[in-house]
Amino acid sequence: MSLLHYLKNKSAPLAISAALACAPLAASAVTTIRVQSVIPSSADEVIMLEDFAKDVLELTEGEVAIEVLPAGAVVGVKETLDAVDKGLIEGGFAWTHYWSGKHPAAMLFGSPVAGAGVGIDNIAFLSWFQFGGGKELYDRLWDEMGMNVKGFMLQPVGPEALGWFKEPINSMEDFRKYRFRTPPGIPGQTYKDIGVASVAMGGGDILPALEKGTIDAAEWCCPKPDSVFGFQKVLKHYYLQGLHQVVVNADLYLNGDVYNSLTPTQQKAIEVAANASLSKAISYRIIENGKALKDLTENHGVILHDTPEDYFKEYMDAARASLEKNAAEDEFFAEVWQSQKDFANIAVPFWAGAQTSNAKLGKAYADSLK
Repeated sequence: MSLLHYLKNKSAPLAISAALACAPLAASAVTTIRVQSVIPSSADEVIMLEDFAKDVLELTEGEVAIEVLPAGAVVGVKETLDAVDKGLIEGGFAWTHYWSGKHPAAMLFGSPVAGAGVGIDNIAFLSWFQFGGGKELYDRLWDEMGMNVKGFMLQPVGPEALGWFKEPINSMEDFRKYRFRTPPGIPGQTYKDIGVASVAMGGGDILPALEKGTIDAAEWCCPKPDSVFGFQKVLKHYYLQGLHQVVVNADLYLNGDVYNSLTPTQQKAIEVAANASLSKAISYRIIENGKALKDLTENHGVILHDTPEDYFKEYMDAARASLEKNAAEDEFFAEVWQSQKDFANIAVPFWAGAQTSNAKLGKAYADSLK
């Protein structure tokens, strides 16, 4: 019944009072979720996170608003997941391998070292996650950690570059001369296992450490994020091919109580937006990294090199040894890795074969540009 109809009868004052009383209630129905990132607001990952937040707001018709906070806004970077667990912040944004200290299997979701040792790239990883049993194991990870968290995988960002160096490296002997910034957890430990002086630190700390000489070489991600951090100001020799993070994913963590307080429709909206983000992140990375690499090499004096051949065998052998060690020591780690190996037995022969054509096609074009 319309408000105009009520105005024509004596019930109008009651109806207007009821409408006014409901107005504040409607406004208060908006759920604001503060999500603290582990990286600065200027990073590409945060740009994509803001896009995800916009999708959630629109899908929920304004009922769920995600407010993205920069690193350190409420708690320190290393305390992000604990803060989500305790409800100090409603959400966090990071790479799940950051929490490998809480459970080693976190690495198998955030950054399965050397493609889990079985040839999985980032696109194949999404196939495992969405259709090969990975999501169900991912949901169990938080219980294995004892964390009151609901996680959503958002941004595949691999394959990551090997990194930046002062001088060209022609062999692993050259590589081992440098103090090298690496990711935390097993990917970084694997560098130590092959004799590289691995130093783990947050993204915002890398450039100051390079400028002070605390480290001599570094990896972070890919051409666009690396250029945003400004590594080209200090180092000029860049290597794209690396194994430490062929697969790497940035994730959203919500406090379990906050997530459970949402309606089923709101929860579904977050899931749908997360699935859309998986695709959009890959698309965004390809064009943005392409533009950045062109800019780095043409305008900033960056020299692009191929990674020394002996790196690949040394790193892969050490990665598999590390994976086997962790599987022997932890039952859940072994279960997740076995799931990835079972998936790889089915999918990798097809995908690797198909990708060979794609790689040769692209390489032929890239060589023609030279």
